[in-house]
Amino acid sequence: MDIYEQIIKETDKITGELTAQRRDFHRYAETGWFEMRTSSIIARKLTELGYEVLTGSQVCRKESRMGVPSEEALDAQYQRAAAQGADPEFLKDTRDGMTGVIGILRCGAGPVIAMRFDIDALGVFEETDSCHRPAREGFRSVNEGFMHACGHDAHAAVGLGVAQVLMDIKGSLHGTVKLIFQPAEEGVRGAKSIVDNGHLDGVDFFLGSHVTPKKDSDPAAVIPGSIGYFATTKYDVVFHGKAAHAGGSPELGQNVMLAIATAILNLYAIPRHSGGASRVNVGTVCAGSGRNVIADEGKMEIEVRGETSEINQFMEDYAKNVLENAARMHGCTCEIKLMGAAYSMKSDISLMERIKAVCENHLSLPVSQQMAAKGSGSEDVSYMMRRVQEQGGQASFMRILTKEAGPGHSRTFDIDESALPNAVKIFCGVAYDILK
Repeated sequence: MDIYEQIIKETDKITGELTAQRRDFHRYAETGWFEMRTSSIIARKLTELGYEVLTGSQVCRKESRMGVPSEEALDAQYQRAAAQGADPEFLKDTRDGMTGVIGILRCGAGPVIAMRFDIDALGVFEETDSCHRPAREGFRSVNEGFMHACGHDAHAAVGLGVAQVLMDIKGSLHGTVKLIFQPAEEGVRGAKSIVDNGHLDGVDFFLGSHVTPKKDSDPAAVIPGSIGYFATTKYDVVFHGKAAHAGGSPELGQNVMLAIATAILNLYAIPRHSGGASRVNVGTVCAGSGRNVIADEGKMEIEVRGETSEINQFMEDYAKNVLENAARMHGCTCEIKLMGAAYSMKSDISLMERIKAVCENHLSLPVSQQMAAKGSGSEDVSYMMRRVQEQGGQASFMRILTKEAGPGHSRTFDIDESALPNAVKIFCGVAYDILK
């Protein structure tokens, strides 16, 4: 049998399993660095398939993780994961938020291909009405305030499907496959810690993907690549001042409220950049303890973005200058803590063309006329792509097209699960084309 035909046949056989796995991940949604049950189940399935499996500190460099929750929150999630059916052998490796899994399939001499599947959910309260299919069919998230509202449950299920089909055709592969199940993509917090652990060193080809909405009339299954995602940097900023009586001795205080107000106005006044688009946003502010007290502590959550990594660096440097001098102006200090970051990205033309040829010539999957989708958000898969590309390798971030219910990051988000086997076929077909 032709290997591409085998990929199609083997994938079609597991379509029901893909749907069931996606729905299981959806029902037990876990946000960034909390993906303890999810990671343990992925590790168990990869082990049973015969993969070399890396977990815990083997996956992410601990000190490179960004936006890690408190020890108390991590411990509470660990206990919940255990109660919700996590595999005990692999759950222990996820303590302190050391989530994520890598499966390695070694098939002798040849190229190295890495594939990224993100696994985290969002802090969204899922719709309860029966108009929402997960609620109606019994796989709505049981973890209130956690929801797979961006399709990462589908990505994780696709990754396990890819693992199964590639193992089925292992005898026809020559080289090495790395399947990277990445934690904490939301908030762009997780990829850097995997890159810093060396897992993209020596990789020749890299594939990532994201489910993306399409019109009902569009027959296309995939857009081969992506360009234009914004580079971004995200900070928590804590201001420290000195409390005083607001009526009796205001001159003795060092007013954090004034420092924050000054910072907000001047952050939004950062000049635009002639090289392309830029963004800045102050998302949250929490300060003060009472109406008659000069505020002595406050916290802001902010982000900057740039159409290119260079523009983002301009925004980042300017924002730091604003924050530090706004604090200094009012006799305060501030701590600036990095909470997330990503580069801009550009898929390689040659790899996009290879994806297109494999889909059209071997998998009977129609490809969008648009070779590369332009993104307006940010994606930390860019850390992995850049590491591969700067070594001379090729990388692409595909868009798996599907009909969606509700916009991404909304409480009514859902996908057409027929996209799952399409994605498995594309990943496996391209991997075979590279490693045959």
